[in-house]
Amino acid sequence: MSLSSRLACAASLIALSACTVGPAYERPTTPTAASFKALDGWKTATPSDHLDRGDWWTLFGDPQMDALASRIVVSNQTVAAAEAAYRQARALVREQRSALFPTVDLSGSASKTGGGSGSNSRGESYQVGIGASWEPDLWGRIRQGVTSAKAGAQASAADLAGAQLSAQGELAVNYLGLRQSDAEIALVSATVEGYRRTLEITQNRYTAGISPKSDVLQAQSQLANTQSSLAGLEQTRANYENAIAVLVGESPSAFRIATDPNWTAKLPDVPAGVPSTLLERRPDIAGAERRVAAANAEIGVARAAFFPSLSLSGSAGSSATRLGDLFAASTNTWSLGLSAAQTLFDAGARKAQVEQARASYDGTVADYRQTVLTAFQDVENQLTATRVLERQYALLQTASTAADQTEQMLLNQYKAGQVPYTDVVTAQASALSARRSLLQAAISRRTTAVALIQALGGGWTAA
Repeated sequence: MSLSSRLACAASLIALSACTVGPAYERPTTPTAASFKALDGWKTATPSDHLDRGDWWTLFGDPQMDALASRIVVSNQTVAAAEAAYRQARALVREQRSALFPTVDLSGSASKTGGGSGSNSRGESYQVGIGASWEPDLWGRIRQGVTSAKAGAQASAADLAGAQLSAQGELAVNYLGLRQSDAEIALVSATVEGYRRTLEITQNRYTAGISPKSDVLQAQSQLANTQSSLAGLEQTRANYENAIAVLVGESPSAFRIATDPNWTAKLPDVPAGVPSTLLERRPDIAGAERRVAAANAEIGVARAAFFPSLSLSGSAGSSATRLGDLFAASTNTWSLGLSAAQTLFDAGARKAQVEQARASYDGTVADYRQTVLTAFQDVENQLTATRVLERQYALLQTASTAADQTEQMLLNQYKAGQVPYTDVVTAQASALSARRSLLQAAISRRTTAVALIQALGGGWTAA
């Protein structure tokens, strides 16, 4: 075959290699709506793009939480595992792409032979050779494999973003819980001091013969119960602190966060946008959609098995009995080869593989749509919780103020001998409960803001 004929043949093979037998990918449709139901009658925050900065936790205006959250990407072991999986997926893309190119190898050898004593049958042999093989991607099997690997790597990138968002959200919630414990400890500690003074009052009145012994016993019981509650709060704070240590990759034994009883945090306004933006913002949705794309490409890989495969091979080498003659023209040899293979009968194995790939694709589509539905549910739930907690907080403020006034009034009336001590105990318990409920509602509004930010995808975008 002449050189021009060989070039024409190679060009034909390259043209054939542009063919693919897999289905074209289209993103599956998902149910959506023009707006979130829970936003009806509620003015959303503006501007709507300030979450795209990524560092969403800075919206709470707490420098220490900012510092802790920034350590998640570097030190959190769950995130580190997700990052390693992403690197592995990217390496798989490079491995799949390498199959598009020829494989070239180089070999060489040298040997000496000889007989026994007095024999002249001695000789030398030198060989060197280079070989190459290439399987043209006639039906797109390799390219579909590359496409699947790319989509898998993109899904791993989304998983990494999701792991970061989850860990950062968990840290924010634990940090807010720790600060709630600080505030409750300060509140209950102040209440304990108040109950000690009340115990002194009842003790003095009992000593003076004004009040019965039961008043003193009730005051002692109330003080002891409140001190027990204070000890429980200290344990809760320690648990939050230990959880934060693990999230930032430190040993709980060597990790400390200073107590701050006067801590306050901003309550950020979180723009909700429209439901369709979730398809671009949430890492779990992006990851599910990329897995659909990977499964679609695998159908093409399975279909390609129905078509023949071709392989080109070539080699060139030289062998000589003297090293100086190794590269002489007379010792050179070369070869070119073309082979083709086609499976004629496999008892339906290839058809079953295509059906498996289609079933896997259908499963990933269902998972994608379910992920989208769940995302809409998460946002609706957190928007409802945000609005309800806002109303509850205002009502609890009123209740706490009234309970504080009632407590003080009844304590003054008890000192004047106008009411029994049981009324004071009841009022004090109600006032403490109202104050703690108000504090818990304040923290719940902030943790709900964290949950809403996570439901909206945080600061991550598909771009």
